[in-house]
Amino acid sequence: MSNSPPWRPSASLAVLRRRAEALAVTRQFFRERKVLEVETPAMINAPVSDVNIGSVRVDTPGHDGGALFLHTSPEYAMKRLLAAGSGDIYQLCHVFRGAERGRQHNPEFTLLEWYRLGFTLERLMDEVATLVQTLLGRSVPVETMSYREALRRHAGFDPLDAEDDMLRRAAQDLGLDATRARESGRDELLDLIVGAKVGPALGATGLTFVHRYPASQAALARLDPEDPRLALRFELYHRGMELANGYHELVNSAEQRLRFASDQRVRALRGLPVDTLDPHLLAALDAGLPDCAGVALGFDRVLMLAVDAANIDEVLAFPTERA
Repeated sequence: MSNSPPWRPSASLAVLRRRAEALAVTRQFFRERKVLEVETPAMINAPVSDVNIGSVRVDTPGHDGGALFLHTSPEYAMKRLLAAGSGDIYQLCHVFRGAERGRQHNPEFTLLEWYRLGFTLERLMDEVATLVQTLLGRSVPVETMSYREALRRHAGFDPLDAEDDMLRRAAQDLGLDATRARESGRDELLDLIVGAKVGPALGATGLTFVHRYPASQAALARLDPEDPRLALRFELYHRGMELANGYHELVNSAEQRLRFASDQRVRALRGLPVDTLDPHLLAALDAGLPDCAGVALGFDRVLMLAVDAANIDEVLAFPTERA
């Protein structure tokens, strides 16, 4: 489709029909489980503090209430609904992330996010596996491994015990220049190693859940009560592609404020924009978030795997260049 006129969709009509079916299947999946579908604004008052995500600022003539942003996920608004007593909820929506374009990335993409009250991390992983296999249209093996096990197996070291110099050498072996390696923190180095070496090796024949990430890499997740160096977070991989990111959600508002402040310090050190935190989210957390687990699933990527597409453009009607 890349050679077709730019007014035409980049996805075939057959794939667009498959996409419509997948959307219907997803809604039926949650309807059967009595999970409420919700809609929240795409244009919001404050961006996320995550140092790895670039928010898109919106110029809105006539708006005098400060800057607005396109949401990178509906998480903050959905947590406000949870604090207001919504119960189990899900949302299918377009989200926007700056500086992301590639074979698996489009700046505007479809995210499926849901929250389940009273779920453990393991129970949510089971539900994610069921939905993904339903969308793929086939059963595949499912395995789980800890973050430490994944790096031991595919990178050859323990991420909690490895010295900084060893991480720098490993990152340089993967192409990071020496100056950048010296300037990077542990999490930056680990992210590069996972993205370049570990992730592509995961889920070769089935679904691989990697769980219990370093606490410093999960600002919105609870700490593991058995090892506070780790957080109750998971990611899902299939054929080397990251599909989902889930947490047993942090509900302690004071602790969440401290973690947001830490994010902002790191953003400042990296020369990234530092914006005001979402006051509505903070107020909702103070009011009380129920015990829950939540996950965000890249809908377009699952569809790529379902139709054996090599590029995300093959499952989108109009990617950024044709918008």
